[in-house]
Amino acid sequence: MPPRFLVRGGQPLRGTVRPAGNKNAALPILAATVLADGPMELDNIPRIRDVETMLAILVDLGATAEWTTTNTLRVDARGVRPKPLDPGLCTRIRASILLAGPLLARFGSVTLPPPGGDVIGRRRVDTHFLALEQLGASVTVGDRYELEAKELAGSDIFLDEPSVTGTENALMAAVVARGRTILRNAACEPHVQDLARCLVAMGAQIDGIGSNIYTIEGGRPLTGASYAIGPDHIEIGSFIGLAAVTNGDITIDPVRGEDLRSTLLGFERLGIRPRLDGSRLIVSGGQERRIRPDLGGHVPKLEDGPWPAFPADVMSTTIVTATQCSGMLLVFEKMFESRLFFVDKLIGMGARIVLCDPHRAVISGPSALKGGTVESPDIRAGMAMLLAALAAEGSSTIHNVGQIERGYERIDERLRALGAEIERVDG
Repeated sequence: MPPRFLVRGGQPLRGTVRPAGNKNAALPILAATVLADGPMELDNIPRIRDVETMLAILVDLGATAEWTTTNTLRVDARGVRPKPLDPGLCTRIRASILLAGPLLARFGSVTLPPPGGDVIGRRRVDTHFLALEQLGASVTVGDRYELEAKELAGSDIFLDEPSVTGTENALMAAVVARGRTILRNAACEPHVQDLARCLVAMGAQIDGIGSNIYTIEGGRPLTGASYAIGPDHIEIGSFIGLAAVTNGDITIDPVRGEDLRSTLLGFERLGIRPRLDGSRLIVSGGQERRIRPDLGGHVPKLEDGPWPAFPADVMSTTIVTATQCSGMLLVFEKMFESRLFFVDKLIGMGARIVLCDPHRAVISGPSALKGGTVESPDIRAGMAMLLAALAAEGSSTIHNVGQIERGYERIDERLRALGAEIERVDG
């Protein structure tokens, strides 16, 4: 039997927790090692399944990778050779698509299978290929993707959507392309910024980091470098929700305050007001947990969107949090049409939620949740179900916890350190 979590809820959690490094920064930065003419020393890399899978893909291509400390990696990709990517490994993670840009830039061609990852709706890859075509690539799409380019040249590119991974692929190709590239309508999430800063540490020239317009002067030598990725703002959002639903007292340290503005604003609507103290974020016990209506007493709406809007990956956590708050909230999930399909599991535990359509749900709280047996449908919904189990009275069993462990490092150990009653059972 696959591993599962046994959880007994209903207890406030207390203590200090360190957020892991941003997984969505670690994965493109690992892909970028292909461009370095020397070894890369990468710090604050989370030890999670998605990272291990990306490393396995790189090693299969000829790279060497070594964990020099618990969260520090040394990757030398000079031995990478051009060959099709392993389909079995690529089906495990969506991030395999991130190798399209760097392998094309280095070898002039790349063949890769469609990526895997969470099933949370259609996740198009058109933006990746439209951007690479404008840099000079030809793209053939069939059972696999084949890209070729005799030479990449800079271009003025307007992305058809601010795709995170599409932007990252374009950045990694543009730093090698001859001449100037202007990348407009680009994604600017904290993990995209981390990739851009890492490329600068390798010798690239990129202006506009943090905005939705990047200017890249391509063709500069890219060397090995050292880089430390930032704390995962999505995991920090999960820990805010964890403190709120258990009525606990949790300090999250370290954090980057500039990465949390939209997240804190969203939680404030639920009556949850963490306090920033330098690099620490303190979620005190006894939060109000009362949903603030819009002016005129109207039902408030919380919606996600591209950065700097409320992060889509925090929405599942927020829905669970809202079930423990007084009042009514409409959530509007704009990004993925299947992400809300986990709410039936919350309803089974006692939550009062109406799923209006694939993108909208109304939550009326507070609800007394009862323990139950549930599954983890994807990384973020899995973490949300774990929060629900910790908030619920009684015992819960969470199956398919491999989904949670794809994105959250040693989550059971870290929660036990906060006082959670959680046991990981193998077989």
